[in-house]
Amino acid sequence: MKLGARIFKTGIAIVLALFVSTLLGLPSPVFAGIAAVFAIQPTIYRSYLTLIQQVQANLVGAAIAISFVLLFGNHIIFVGLAAIVALIVMVNLRLEKSIGLALVTLMVIMELQSEHFIQFALIRFFTIMIGVLAASVVNLILLPPQYETKLFGQINSVTEETLKWIRLSLRTGTDYHVLKKDISKIRERLIAVDNLYLLYKEDRGTLTKNLTSKKRKMVLYRKMILSTRRSYDILRRMNQFENDISLLTPDLQKTLVDYLDSLMSYHEHLLLRFIGKVKTTVEIDDVFELWVDREQFMSLFTAEIKSNTSDEANFSIHLLHLLSSVLEYGENLEHLDHLITSFSKFHHDDELPEFEEGE
Repeated sequence: MKLGARIFKTGIAIVLALFVSTLLGLPSPVFAGIAAVFAIQPTIYRSYLTLIQQVQANLVGAAIAISFVLLFGNHIIFVGLAAIVALIVMVNLRLEKSIGLALVTLMVIMELQSEHFIQFALIRFFTIMIGVLAASVVNLILLPPQYETKLFGQINSVTEETLKWIRLSLRTGTDYHVLKKDISKIRERLIAVDNLYLLYKEDRGTLTKNLTSKKRKMVLYRKMILSTRRSYDILRRMNQFENDISLLTPDLQKTLVDYLDSLMSYHEHLLLRFIGKVKTTVEIDDVFELWVDREQFMSLFTAEIKSNTSDEANFSIHLLHLLSSVLEYGENLEHLDHLITSFSKFHHDDELPEFEEGE
């Protein structure tokens, strides 16, 4: 488990909740610390939603607990029944994510039984609210998440890994089972990138004047992820159809290697250009030479597919799958190029994600 901002924010929120509760002289300040743990969230927007839901959950738990104690007492059987009622209410109110806090509030209130029950119940309710508010303050003020930097770093890292395996597969051949395991790992990393993109997308910490820039960046990052997924599709199909590719003529194999090399170099160039490591005014044709254009590549593979007999139908279908993946990859890169050019033109003063090679 990596040490991240959320771990430190959780500790700070607990300390703040305990400190405020102790400062106010509230009994059992530990309940504020427990509530703070439930309320910590990875983004400012989620923190805002959680604050609303946690307040509602606290109210539901306290109301049901007070009602049951006043009507039936605090026997353990009634505590269980009250918990069931609280669960039903929370589900109907679509507050499933805050069920834990509602049950904590219910139990810490129902353990009380004295002539000053209402007073103590309200004090414990207030104590838990301090924990929720302390976590919200920490989420909003301390250690704001840098999801853009993390997102680009992950996209770049998984892209490098994927392109490395494609190059190795094209030239030296790889062990089928070893590559298959790494393909599974790359798929898991792509899922993690998608989750990080969602966190970046929902983070509402951006100022109003930067909203247009962020919306454009969201489109850019989505296209970057899609382009990496298309390269992953090529790697997966190269591994799946390894025997079919080996049956291609030497000239056609060289054409495939050259064309994919040009696309992968293009992909790497675009990522470097986005973070300012390459001049945006330089045309891509001036950076490297495309050995084979798309029309020539398509015609060569189409001719190979048509030349096969019906006995080799699977071979032709496999080649068609590979061809479609390569062409789709190229189209995504061209679209990404246009998006980066447009973004650089209209938002050239925007702060780009900090990124170090090897990250």
